[in-house]
Amino acid sequence: MDSATVSRQHYKMTFWILATGAVSYSLLQSLVLPALPEFQRSLHASETSVSWILTAYLLSASVATPIIGRLGDMYGKERVLVITLAMLGVGTLLSAVATSMGPLLAGRVLQGAGGGIFPLAFGIIRDEFPREKVAGGIGLMSSLLGIGGGAGVIFAGVIVDHLSYHWLFWIPLASIVAATIATWRFVPESPVKVPGRVDWVSAFLMSSGLVIVLVAVSQTTTWGWGSGRVWGLIAFGTLLLVAWVRNEIRSDEPLVDMSMMRIRGVWTTNTVAFLLGVGMYSSFILIPQYVQEPTGTGYGFGVSIIASGLFLLPSTVAMVLVGQFAGRLEHRFGSKPPLLAGAGFAAAAFLLLVSVRDQRWEIYVSSVLLGIGIGLAFAALANLIVANVRQEQTGVATGMNTVMRTLGGALGGQVAATFLANSLVAGHPTNHAFTLAFALCAGALVIGIVAGLAIPGRPTRTSVAGAAVPETSG
Repeated sequence: MDSATVSRQHYKMTFWILATGAVSYSLLQSLVLPALPEFQRSLHASETSVSWILTAYLLSASVATPIIGRLGDMYGKERVLVITLAMLGVGTLLSAVATSMGPLLAGRVLQGAGGGIFPLAFGIIRDEFPREKVAGGIGLMSSLLGIGGGAGVIFAGVIVDHLSYHWLFWIPLASIVAATIATWRFVPESPVKVPGRVDWVSAFLMSSGLVIVLVAVSQTTTWGWGSGRVWGLIAFGTLLLVAWVRNEIRSDEPLVDMSMMRIRGVWTTNTVAFLLGVGMYSSFILIPQYVQEPTGTGYGFGVSIIASGLFLLPSTVAMVLVGQFAGRLEHRFGSKPPLLAGAGFAAAAFLLLVSVRDQRWEIYVSSVLLGIGIGLAFAALANLIVANVRQEQTGVATGMNTVMRTLGGALGGQVAATFLANSLVAGHPTNHAFTLAFALCAGALVIGIVAGLAIPGRPTRTSVAGAAVPETSG
């Protein structure tokens, strides 16, 4: 029996090791959200500077994820995954011991680079799992991004209320260390590699363009969407991204193969990922803030940080349950129908919040619908990308898909925050502002459904197994 066969007998162990690292990363993206006021008080920081605790993380994730995915395709996914987990651990340790904003933000930048865990994990699953288990493994791994994000909001209030903000990092650090050691010891090195080099000019242009655009978006709550500085930065960042695309087209060894990005099944799926990101990340901000608003505003429930996180508990549970069926759904229907259904459930959740949200049970129902939607859609996204690219392109292709979700979340969250910030009455947003924010999310998801209709139909089995040219049957 050869080594590949032996390793595939232990694919379940490989999955749970990968899942431990993935959940640790996704927890860290949202654990800080309910605790931002606590960071502001403890570190004597301004509201603007404390927002960078999230922004620095998103910037780093957007820049590092596709580069790390490419490095994994070139040098070996297991080797690069160990390095990425180690970076995540160092960043988390630095944040855990930080007593001022500088070290904390430096730690958050290192943590954001951990976003490379997901494309590396998708590639390892595709290389190492039995063929019939690949779709289910990728689907469940992809849904962990949403599951961990929702769970982070729930746990954050409990941790901050009973311990301190330092424990927001100490607790995930334990699982990161365990995942790093287990990956090094038990996860086999993937046999699929593509020789090449990193085009660092392309990496610089892509990184600079993404950073400048995201910085501009992150400053809209301070400068306003009508600010010349905002649109000047967006224009400059966009020019750099255009230069990046031109450089990639001319490069003999591109960082991101633009011919791959032009595949119909790739660019349509990335478009839907961007729009889904608007809804998911915005929900982590909007729902807890809405239920925390005092009853004197005429619409809030006046609950604590801990209780506000519990409103997202049904969503997290639904994601876990739906993620279990990702493989079966893909095998029976392909990935396109679950993606469309997921976007539909998520859109329904926000449409419900637009129309009725006076009772707590209405928020809980919306949370369930949102969890079902994110669970279905996120599981399908990665499988659609994997089905449409060659096996050696898995890391960079799924990395770009993850970036699109992050960019959508950053943009959606900032637009929603602008609605709330521009309608303050006695220090609190108006009910109408929340209606506009929920409507924004619903609208993005409806557009996502329309865009999803353009995704090619069910891929053939040879495509999923890693054929050189994706095939579709409808």
